[in-house]
Parts: sequence; C-alpha cells; structure tokens
Amino acid sequence: MSEEFEMSGLKRDDNEATSTELNVEQLSDGTSAGRTKLLIERDNQTLTRLGKVPVLKRNFALMSMLGFSCTVMNTWEGELVLFLQSFENGGSAGSIYEFIIVWIGTLCIFSTMGELASMAPISGGHYHWVYMLAPTKSRKFLSYLIGWLTVIGWQAAVAGLGFLAAALIQGVAVMGNPAYEPLAWQRTLLLWASIAFAVFFNTIISNALPKVEGLVLILHVLGFFAILVPLVYLSPHRNAKEVFTVFSNEGGWQTQGLSFMLGMIASVFNFLGADGAVHMSEEIQNAAIIVPRAMIFTILLNGTLGFGILVAILFCIGDVDSALASPTGFPVMAIFQQGVGSEQGAQTMASILVILNLCATVSLVASASRMTWSFARDRGLPGWSYISKVDSRTSIPIIAIALTTTISYLLALINIGSSVAFNDVVSLAINGLYGAYLIGNSLLLWRRVTGKIRPYNRDNTEMVNVSHENLSWGPFKIPEPFGTIINAFGCAFLLVMLFFSFWPTHINPTAKSMNMSSLMIGVTIIWSVIYYAVWARKVYSGPVIQVNQ
Repeated sequence: MSEEFEMSGLKRDDNEATSTELNVEQLSDGTSAGRTKLLIERDNQTLTRLGKVPVLKRNFALMSMLGFSCTVMNTWEGELVLFLQSFENGGSAGSIYEFIIVWIGTLCIFSTMGELASMAPISGGHYHWVYMLAPTKSRKFLSYLIGWLTVIGWQAAVAGLGFLAAALIQGVAVMGNPAYEPLAWQRTLLLWASIAFAVFFNTIISNALPKVEGLVLILHVLGFFAILVPLVYLSPHRNAKEVFTVFSNEGGWQTQGLSFMLGMIASVFNFLGADGAVHMSEEIQNAAIIVPRAMIFTILLNGTLGFGILVAILFCIGDVDSALASPTGFPVMAIFQQGVGSEQGAQTMASILVILNLCATVSLVASASRMTWSFARDRGLPGWSYISKVDSRTSIPIIAIALTTTISYLLALINIGSSVAFNDVVSLAINGLYGAYLIGNSLLLWRRVTGKIRPYNRDNTEMVNVSHENLSWGPFKIPEPFGTIINAFGCAFLLVMLFFSFWPTHINPTAKSMNMSSLMIGVTIIWSVIYYAVWARKVYSGPVIQVNQ
C-alpha cells in the first residue's frame, strides 16, 4: 500500500516545510481565517512528517472538541446510572473515595497520553504509538494487537451506549405508564434508532458536527444543574457522617478492601473515552496542542461534575431497597421520584439523561469509525482497501461509519436472545481500551527513562515519530521529574484496574452475574492472532508510509 499511496507531488521541499512552521503569532495582525489557514497548513505538515497524506477536513477547535470529549466520557450521567454498582461494593463512603482515586488515576493516564498525542497527533493513536515506541522485533505484532483491541473496544462501546440509551427510553416509558412491559426486541429496535440518530449527524450533516458538539457541551453542563438543583433542594437528606464514613460489602467478599477495589470499576467505566479526541486528531486544528488540552480539560470538568452529582445522589438516596426494586430497571429513576415527589418532574429529569446519552452516541460513532478507518488505512483489518476509503465530497470515512453501524446492529441482535450475553460482549470496552492504554503508556515510560526521546524542535522538517529510531517530544510535555512520576503512577493504576475488571461484582456468581470479559478478551486476542498468522502478517507491516521520505 505504501507504493500505491506514494505521491511525488507530496514530497516536501525544505523551504516550503519551513514556511509552514511559522508561529501563529506572526499573523496576529491578520484575519482569523488567515490564522486558521496557517494552523491547518502546519497540522498537515506535521501529519506528513508522520508519513500520512491529509485527507480529512480540520473543522474542530478546542471548544468543539471539549464538547466532543465530555459527551463521549459522559461521567456525571454515568454516575447516576451506575453508581449503585460502586455503592454495593463500598457503600456511601467507598463510592466517594473510589471516585476520587479513579479520577486521579485517570488524570495521570490521559496526561501521559496527551504527551503521546502531541508527539504523533494521528487518528490511529495507540497502535501507531506502540509501533513507534516498541523494540524492532516486537513492534509489528504489538502494534497489530493493540490496533485490534482498540477497534474492538470502541465498537463495543458504541453498541453498549446505544443499549443504555434504549434502556433509558424504556425506563422513562415505564415511569409514564407502569403497565408497560419493556421487551428485549423493543430495546433492540430502540438501540438501532439510537445508532441511526448518531449516523445522521455523522453523515448527512457532518459539516455541522463541530457546532453541534459545542452546543452539546452547553447541554452537558446545563443538564447537570437541571438535575442537581431540584434533587438537592426537594429531597430529604441523609446525615454527613453516614455519607462519608459508612462502608458496605454487599458483594460478600472476604475483606472490605477487596470489595472497595471491585467497586472502583464502575467509576473506571464512567471515566472511559477521553481518548476519543485522539481518533479525531486529523480533523482538529492545532492538534498537537488541542488534543492534550481537550483530554485533560475533559477529565477536570467531568470529574468535577461527576463528583458533585455523586455526593448529591448519596445524600438524597432515600429508600435503597425501593430504588433497587424500581420497575424502570434504573434505581436512579426511583430516587428522582422519591426526591422531587412528582412523576412528571422525575420523568423530565430522566429525559435529560436520555438526550445526553443520545448525544454521546453521536460522538462515539465518530471516534469508533475514525479508529476503524485509520487501522484499515494501515492494512490492519480484513477488507482494508474498502474500509479505508474517504468520500471525496464530504471528506469523511463513509464506509467505516457504515461498518460501525452494521457491527452495532448485529451485536444488538444478541440482546434479543440474552441481555447477559450482550453485556459480556460490550464489556470489551473497558478491557480492550485499558489494555491499549497500558501498553502505550508503559512503552513511553521505558523510552523516557532511558533517554531515547529528543527534545521538541518546531523547525525540524524530517520524518519523526514513525519508529523508535527518530523519536521526538511534541509541543506538549510534562516537566520532569513530574512527567515520569505521573507516567509511572498511571501505569500502576492501569495494571491494577485491568486486573480487577475481570472479577465478578459478587462472590460465588451465577451464570447470569458472572463476568465473562476474560473470555471475550481471550476470544478477541485468539482471533486477531489467528488472522495475523494466516493473513495479516503478509500485508500489515505497521503504520504505512504514504509519502516520499
């Protein structure tokens, strides 16, 4: 493929390359359009130095990408829906301290990932970084494996969030009509509708997507207050001592500490997805700076909102047993009804969650399709020559979006037979993505402590960060020794959370409550290894160099 994409017209002239490395400040007296044009030229030049031909439009800036990342992560919304998982293994006090630890750990993970994104702002993200950091003998296979884990993780996340949106819609319907009985086939149809909603924004009005994401950021913040204020103002409150000091171990584990560790996984899920910005890198202006900032600002903002809503719900939880028995399937909806004392008010609050989850699906489809398209561009997937095509009119990967939609639609059919089996499949989101994070961040830690990465040089016009022979820091780098400390802590946190993500939530689980994610991740790895041995090793050689060096 490198030969097919090699274009003499893309061979850079040194003078031309230098001209695009000008500071943006040199156009401070010019127009905004002029500054934007310069940024795009510089971004495209950076992408060319990574060996890729720029084919996507750079329409996203900081605020639109912040909205994009915040909705993908969906932290405070997820805390409302999933907080009882941490409540059962930790109690009120455990839920709070679990959240804080996960928040700090996640911030360390993505701060380090921001350095990687600044070094190589490219849609492939993790598998490209692994290839450029890993030893020569193992980099090809490691890159390929990480590419598969990331693709599968994002595809599972799309189906999982579509399922959650569908279930929330059915829950609101039960609130309005207690006689309504949610059926699995109806949930599947609603899942399909949720994905179709996301596809509409990603295809028909794709040019408006950055503006939509900016609007969604506003809804994300306003929706938080629209739920928080009536819940806190109208609900009866528990005392502070009970909220901040009482632990529980409803999972029946041998120690409270083990129960606490398992309770953290719910918060891990609610902090997943900030790297969605990474997979949009080739559509972001000033990507080497904006992508790290967007990820870090997202974790700070979503962590603040998530912590606020968690403390509020723990003070206002009321009758726990009644909430757990809610016919809606979501205890939080019963808590809304108990708190505000109004069925219509509770429905309105629950509807806000539905809307924001649908908005998150839009962003998730965009990230998953870009990751899939990028891996196909590097020949990592079957049918790569078709999946990697970009529509010439809209400059979006239509076939990759169609593939993402198809996968979600097919996975949704599993739900008709068994929701347990479906949940086992979508559990790949945590395991696949955390596995990719761990390998990439660990390799960066190894390279930084051995001093193999050169300082950033904005005047450099050579190809960089395509292999370990030419590593260079990007414009975003955490000062030492803090960079190494944060990198090391993030890797340790990833390792511990990845280990506990394979555990069930209760001791002596039944077939229904058993955590099958170890089986699913094993099947994924076995399949990718077999495909690699039979075919992929003949065509996949790491990130393809599309330009003349």
